[in-house]
Amino acid sequence: MPPDMPLPQIAILAMVFLAASGLAVGLFLLLRRSETSRRLERVVTGATPTLVKEPSQSGWVESVVKLASPLARLSIPDEGWEQSEIRRRLMHAGLRSASAPVVFFGVKTFLGLALPLVGWFAITMAGKDMGASRLVILLTLLMGMGYYLPNLVLNRIVKLRQRELFEAFPDALDLLTICVEAGLGLDAALARVASEMQLKSEVLADELQLVVLEMRAGGGKERALRNLALRTGVEDIDTLVAMLIQSEKFGTSIGDALRIHSDMLRSKRQQRAEEAAAKVAVKLIFPLVLCIFPSILIVVAGPAVLRIGKLLSTFGQ
Repeated sequence: MPPDMPLPQIAILAMVFLAASGLAVGLFLLLRRSETSRRLERVVTGATPTLVKEPSQSGWVESVVKLASPLARLSIPDEGWEQSEIRRRLMHAGLRSASAPVVFFGVKTFLGLALPLVGWFAITMAGKDMGASRLVILLTLLMGMGYYLPNLVLNRIVKLRQRELFEAFPDALDLLTICVEAGLGLDAALARVASEMQLKSEVLADELQLVVLEMRAGGGKERALRNLALRTGVEDIDTLVAMLIQSEKFGTSIGDALRIHSDMLRSKRQQRAEEAAAKVAVKLIFPLVLCIFPSILIVVAGPAVLRIGKLLSTFGQ
């Protein structure tokens, strides 16, 4: 790069580089193997998932944690962190490692400081004079956006994960009902269902495996089931846990309770699908009115409007 190149050209080159990089990353995400392909590969190869997964942490993750630690200290709460809402949201998102809070709060602090700097740099390069008050307001808004953007991403991850758990849970309950009625105990039935659900939902399988490990470690069925409801944050799983605990206490049939609950969850899943299908017509109104209808109006009425304009112009003469 020549030393006398002006700053606007440097900014344009940087934007072109970012656009090309984003296009390459988008093509990679689009063309990578889907989850269905990976499941089929596991079925064909006959790979059986293990109950205990070896923890693996690459070197770049450790480097990110080291870099994020000083920034995380600026925003992580000093007291009451274990009982905070963010801690529960991280747990519901499946981020249970010790480095997850450090990376999360480090990213919050970094974005809260980086976005105002980028905005100030962009305004300086553009040569606009916004005034001190407007500049302070804009930088404050950028700081707030950068600080709360990770919360929005975390909420999105939690929502997708809970949706997957809700959709896969009725099938797991059917398998659990068959195993219990076949004579297996609750812990053995959960272990069997966890191994079978790997092909359907790895998230639910991992949660059930953690329940089995807690039972085998001597934590007790009630505590393991309550921890399952706490980790997932799904209301239907919490209801099932309460039902299983009551069945264990009063000695009622677990199979009948599981069958009734699975039928209720399946009906609820079908109702959600019907509700989403009914909302499609309403959601299509906005793109139809804003995008398709103006184009159709121009194509259909455009020639007529031009002809009427020519006729009116001749009358005026």
